[in-house]
Amino acid sequence: MGVNVSVVAVDAGNSKTDVALIGEDGTVLATARGGGFQPPVVGVEAATDVLASALERAVAELPGAGGPRASFTSFGPRASLASPGSPVHVSACLANADLPVEEAELAAALEARGWGSSVEVRNDTFAILRAGVDEPRGVAVVCGAGINCVGMTPDGRTARFPAIGRISGDWGGGSGLAEEALWFAARAEDGRGEPSELARALPGHFGLDSMYGLIEALHRGGIPLERRHELTPVLFATAAGGDPVALALVERLAEEVVAMASVALSRLGLLEEEAPVLLGGSVLAARHPQLNDRIAELLAVRAPKARVRVVSEPPVLGAALLGLDRTGAAPEVHRRLREQYV
Repeated sequence: MGVNVSVVAVDAGNSKTDVALIGEDGTVLATARGGGFQPPVVGVEAATDVLASALERAVAELPGAGGPRASFTSFGPRASLASPGSPVHVSACLANADLPVEEAELAAALEARGWGSSVEVRNDTFAILRAGVDEPRGVAVVCGAGINCVGMTPDGRTARFPAIGRISGDWGGGSGLAEEALWFAARAEDGRGEPSELARALPGHFGLDSMYGLIEALHRGGIPLERRHELTPVLFATAAGGDPVALALVERLAEEVVAMASVALSRLGLLEEEAPVLLGGSVLAARHPQLNDRIAELLAVRAPKARVRVVSEPPVLGAALLGLDRTGAAPEVHRRLREQYV
């Protein structure tokens, strides 16, 4: 094909997949975007087909590949991108790879496709962490629909949590916050709980005048349950207005983020050292002052040397850097890759 691909980087979330093909010198040779990666919903093979489709589009954009009409399947759906003297590493950071056993199962599925000479699968939170640090060292807490935390050090040690919901001790995330806000708002309206502006703000978001109306609409399908995530920003806006119930929920989320980060730092022996703590996901990336400022305050007590910042780099960069780490690429190769995502 006239192109030496060194790393196939994949960042696959529930809603979208990004693929980047990285050259030996760190050049981004081609990129593509595909659909969401949801093996619990569609099965591993069908989910892997989504990755294959995105990879096919990326390969079609490689220099010398023949343009958009070229396809990955044109040289064999299970053929490697590697030439005999140029091995290719597949670095895939995937949603729903929450446990090591799931990472192993998904790695086996990708290996069976034969896209490269080696494959490493990690949870997608590792991509966010690696994208935000110059070396594989630090901790990332991600709060989007759910909440997760991982940490890593250059010697290969990692810290992580199962992060599969309440059964693994989790609290928070956008979905969890919406559920909590609804619970408190319902009790505020009917008198079982403390008064709260949430009882007016949550139904008001949907043009309704009472929690009873919102409860009925959610229960009977007038408002799809999937739209509950829209209530998370309403919760933060209500907290910003000084509502004590909403503020208490924001405070608890800050405490959860700091608990996860400090435990991960401790497991890695970084609690007493300068180390980055990166914040990612839609809830933390929104930079709500009541939340992010409180996280910084609490973390200053639990881990005084931690350096907190919100990650702005795309996660696929992290997947690519993890790939370069694995292949032993030189520092200048890492730098060249990162410069293309600034």
